[in-house]
Amino acid sequence: MTRTTPPRPLAVEALFPELASFRGTTTRLHPRPGRPDLSASSVGGPMLWPADEPWPVCGEAHGRGRGRRPADIRRYRQVLASAWTRGQDPGPTDEERELLVELHREHRVPGASETDPLPLIGLAQLYRRDVPDLPTGPGDCDLLQVFWCPFTAHGPGRYGLELHLRWRRSWEVGAVLTAPPQPLVVGSDGFLPEPCVLHPEQVVTYPFAGLLPEELCARIDAWEETLEAEAEQAADGNTTETLGYQYDLSIPPGWRVGGFASWHATDPYPMDCLTCTTPMHLLLTIDSTEWDGGSGSWKPLEDRKQPTHHCATPTEVTVGRWGELNVFACPKEPEHPHRWSIQ
Repeated sequence: MTRTTPPRPLAVEALFPELASFRGTTTRLHPRPGRPDLSASSVGGPMLWPADEPWPVCGEAHGRGRGRRPADIRRYRQVLASAWTRGQDPGPTDEERELLVELHREHRVPGASETDPLPLIGLAQLYRRDVPDLPTGPGDCDLLQVFWCPFTAHGPGRYGLELHLRWRRSWEVGAVLTAPPQPLVVGSDGFLPEPCVLHPEQVVTYPFAGLLPEELCARIDAWEETLEAEAEQAADGNTTETLGYQYDLSIPPGWRVGGFASWHATDPYPMDCLTCTTPMHLLLTIDSTEWDGGSGSWKPLEDRKQPTHHCATPTEVTVGRWGELNVFACPKEPEHPHRWSIQ
């Protein structure tokens, strides 16, 4: 099934004609639970990985001997999903609750060292033929594969992520690794994606307001303040949702490729290539949710009857505290190291 973004609540370029010169596109990936195969773009699906090539691992020293088992996490999700499908039923049965408690237990890996090679988790793979805004990789590579370490224990403060991106030419892969290694335990269930098929859709997008010319940004702010004041007066003290440039008219939520990064959690800061100083472009956004519980204006037409609490999190991936991870690439030399920020 395709996924279709509803038309924007209003024509933002009619209000602010200058935005036409900043207009861009982004491809919403619309991941939904399914059974992807290795020849398809997916989140959490099988990777087209050569059998004779070592699987990527995390070699940075950090704790990796305590956490939840991947099989327990998947079973935990299945039990909860079964409870949801019962409709009006009040939730898990007493027997299911006992099972959920057991499945949520942490486990220790005896003898685990902080430097043992730790298999990375295959997060996503994207074929350029499927995703309009995915750039060509180095040397005409057509496949981007994304991995991460299942522990937040890297870099200064030991709270950072470890992300690994691999570009490859899909047609050069011969025998495929059918049983890739996986970590015995993970630091959080949000690191373990559910297998999802993708329904790519290219939509129009505009830059984060704080990166627009100062005069234009000020006019957008004034317009939003006027809408909020009018809504408060009309609601007579009741809470109402109002339209906003950031959340309804510019940057869509959810997993997507290309377009513009949101900087809603921090002030915008330069994201330049550390090798050649070229300003980097947004490559991929990994989001904890596909739409929010506010106005929900980005919720696809095909999902409009679906409840937000469960269906908005199909991948089960969680970034930080329900945020998003923006991955940037050098447009001049795609093989240069990527950078990322969490919002």
